[in-house]
Amino acid sequence: MRAPDPRPSREGGGLFADLYELTMMRAYAALGMEAEAVFSLFVRKLPPERNFLIACGLEEVLDEIEHFHFSPEDILYLRGLKRFPDDFLENLRRFRFSGDIFALPEGTPFFADEPILEVRAPIGQAQALETLILNRIGLQTMLASKAWRVVTAAGGRQVVDFGARRAQGADAAVRGARAFAVAGVEATSLLAAGARYNLPLAGTMAHSFVEAFSSEAEAFAAFAELFPRTVLLVDTYDTLQGVRNAIRVARQLGPDRRPMGVRLDSGDLLGLSRSARGLLDAAGLQDMKIVASGGLDETKIDALVKDGAPIDIFGIGTEMSVSGDAPSLDISYKLTEYGGAGRMKLSPGKMTLPGQKQVFRRGAGGTAIGDVIARADESLPGTPLLEPVMRGGRRIAPPADLSVLQAAAKKAIAALPAERRILAPAPTPFPVVASPRLAAEAEALRARLASGRGAASATPP
Repeated sequence: MRAPDPRPSREGGGLFADLYELTMMRAYAALGMEAEAVFSLFVRKLPPERNFLIACGLEEVLDEIEHFHFSPEDILYLRGLKRFPDDFLENLRRFRFSGDIFALPEGTPFFADEPILEVRAPIGQAQALETLILNRIGLQTMLASKAWRVVTAAGGRQVVDFGARRAQGADAAVRGARAFAVAGVEATSLLAAGARYNLPLAGTMAHSFVEAFSSEAEAFAAFAELFPRTVLLVDTYDTLQGVRNAIRVARQLGPDRRPMGVRLDSGDLLGLSRSARGLLDAAGLQDMKIVASGGLDETKIDALVKDGAPIDIFGIGTEMSVSGDAPSLDISYKLTEYGGAGRMKLSPGKMTLPGQKQVFRRGAGGTAIGDVIARADESLPGTPLLEPVMRGGRRIAPPADLSVLQAAAKKAIAALPAERRILAPAPTPFPVVASPRLAAEAEALRARLASGRGAASATPP
């Protein structure tokens, strides 16, 4: 067995690919297959708990594609595998993506089978990006879609990301914070995400700090003196006694320095929040907020809000950071055209649509009423959703500010029918159909493939 490489992984570089992508590239090169191809990224079916998904992760993946290359260390590692000839490895050394990419803008709600992103490039180049694109778009789309549900359940109350310590790795924690922001989460506790994306930061205090003092009241006084306008964690021992201790500190410090709120992290959040609110109000501290956390998800938040819990801020950890009820997407990246001819897969439950495509969203009275998946060169009623985002291997526009993406997502989701914008499953699927032309081309190609005649020949390399 080969000894582990002590060097850090180069995620996003040439080795962020599955082995079979390089063997495919080697085979294409050896067989002279260099014609242009189209690969389409889509989700086959929505998780049962989702009425739509939110496209997310595009900005970062475009940056990574622009810089995607095989370093000298990568080439040395690949040579050591003794799987690839030297001429192929030398070509990898010069690899740069030179194709075009079309994609849904980040924050766009979409449905099953609709292309999220399409790559048009020489087939080897497009194949090389498969794992990178699936990983980056798949993760942030999954997490943004979950976060929207949490934000919706909160009903206008602030939502803060507390989930880095439970996320599936550092990369997921940082990129997850970005996806949460696109979906409307207002702040994160993770410094790395705050620094990378200029996100607002939020945090309170640790149970360990309280436990390190001889009394809770002493811990609160010391912490509040160091950090005016902080939030005090009141459930280390007895929650309501903790609230009383916080009230005592607030009175001692006065209105300019007193804590801005208390945090409930366990127990009956409905009952405790009501009791805490009563104690704070009776003390004349109506402006002190109540923060709630501890195993919350959209279902629990929805119940608390509907029951009138006087909670001002929700801190969400594990359930949002791992998308607990739907922790994966049935997301695929498939060849749909090669050498100018349509390609498709016929496997049961996995049939694809051929060619480069466009999605037209039809509306009435400002509300979306259905989508049509069409060929890219068709012009149909409705708003075309896929936009060119990269030409010749270079992105067309600079990265958008997260606040802009958040506003665009909010507007696009608000245009969906009301039955889509609820937490419960919608009574019927959102109408998504193929255009007559695309449907006819798909059926003709399906018939040829099923009969054994095969697809149309590719243009010569």
